[in-house]
Parts: sequence; structure tokens; C-alpha cells
Amino acid sequence: MLDREVVKEFLEEELEGIKIPKDISKKILVETFCRYTENDYYEWLKENFRSFFNHGNPDWNWIKERIDQYTKS
Repeated sequence: MLDREVVKEFLEEELEGIKIPKDISKKILVETFCRYTENDYYEWLKENFRSFFNHGNPDWNWIKERIDQYTKS
């Protein structure tokens, strides 16, 4: 779940100079953008899970190599 305050600050920065219609509250805009992003994030996470764990047939040697790679950096 995204931190709504962080997203609010992000949107304020990114939307600088862009006029938001008066009938769209910033709070609702932040919440809607968060939900949109979280839905996309969840799908991305599922795809990466399938890829990382080889569609239910994990290659543990490959995973160990990734663990070694990421723990050294």
C-alpha cells in the first residue's frame, strides 16, 4: 500500500503548473491515483513472481545466484 502523504507530495510536484479542475479534490485525486497505481503494481508483482519462481517450478540454483548477487551489492 502506498503512503498517501508521499504520493500527495509527488503529485503536487509533478502537477506543478497544471490546473486541476475545481470539482476534483486533491484528496480524491491522490486516493484515485494511489488505487490506480496499486492495481498496476499488484499485476506487476504477480508477473515478477511467476518469472522469478519459474511459473511454479523454481530453479533454486538460479535463485541462490540472485541472492548472492544482491547481497554483495
